[in-house]
Amino acid sequence: MKTSTFDYRLPPELIAQKPASPRDSSRLLVVDKATETTEHRRFSDLLEYLKAGDCLVMNETRVIPARLIGRKKHSHGQVEVFLLRQVDHAAWEALVKPSRRLKEGAVVEFDGSDVTATIGKTLEDGKRLVGFDYEGSFEKVLEKLGRVPLPPYIKQPLDDPERYQTVYAKNSGSVAAPTAGLHFTSRMLEKLRLKGIESVKVTLDVGLGTFRPVQAEDVESHKMERERFSISEETATAVNMAKHEGRRVIAVGTTSVRVLESAVRDDGQVEPCDSETGLFIYPGYRFKVVDCLLTNFHLPRSSLLLLVCAFAGTELIMDAYKQAIQERYRFYSFGDAMFIW
Repeated sequence: MKTSTFDYRLPPELIAQKPASPRDSSRLLVVDKATETTEHRRFSDLLEYLKAGDCLVMNETRVIPARLIGRKKHSHGQVEVFLLRQVDHAAWEALVKPSRRLKEGAVVEFDGSDVTATIGKTLEDGKRLVGFDYEGSFEKVLEKLGRVPLPPYIKQPLDDPERYQTVYAKNSGSVAAPTAGLHFTSRMLEKLRLKGIESVKVTLDVGLGTFRPVQAEDVESHKMERERFSISEETATAVNMAKHEGRRVIAVGTTSVRVLESAVRDDGQVEPCDSETGLFIYPGYRFKVVDCLLTNFHLPRSSLLLLVCAFAGTELIMDAYKQAIQERYRFYSFGDAMFIW
């Protein structure tokens, strides 16, 4: 299967630079798999497509202020440390700039604090191991020194960093937001509850690897970076009960899909776990848990786009993307949404 099949051209002006306000005013492209038809709606209309008994699965991860700007000790040259994955209480895998000029053992200082970072060995894909010397809670350190990272295609700073968090974000650990959830408001979640729609939570700490284009010419040659995830006994029980009773399991975002499909056993039962997943879902994959999918519009040649094509069919999804471009939908993290049922 060729990666080029999942390529498309997007006019740059369709890359959303700011989130919709209010959140649920974004547009919604509804895709019916059975009839292969589409409808153009607003996100607030989603309730018309949901029914009592549906089980909505949301990723409650929270984006950390992962971007740190410091200065190399003695030379005072600027250094950027982009945290990717925590190894232990004081060590992280990180992207460091300028990496080549920072030898192992180099010390980085941060203005206005006693915190220092020592640059360690080089890891695969150009990552570096970085050790921190600090007092107290590292979460407090990040709150003071870090900045919430935005994807590189977003050129404008956010007036309110909380707009790059879902309203239900809880468990810190991601370096990018689970963007399908950004459209929900607290009021809309309450309407879902009153309609009898069940909402349960999972966690997957989103890493940069999720968003990187598939570079391999053949899809099957691509390897996903592993990401931490967890699913509680309460959520697993709720999902299993919904499947047993014939109720729909609706994944909010591709990250929720990957959690559910990573936690399912051969007998179809989802089990509670705290683990890592490198699951790569592309066309040909047989879904065991997810019945419907709410998602944003993804970058060309990305593993996320391949997952959506696997769920609804490549031809149907690529045609839907063409329609979205023609109708001037907004794309990517702060863009519009798609509901596939």
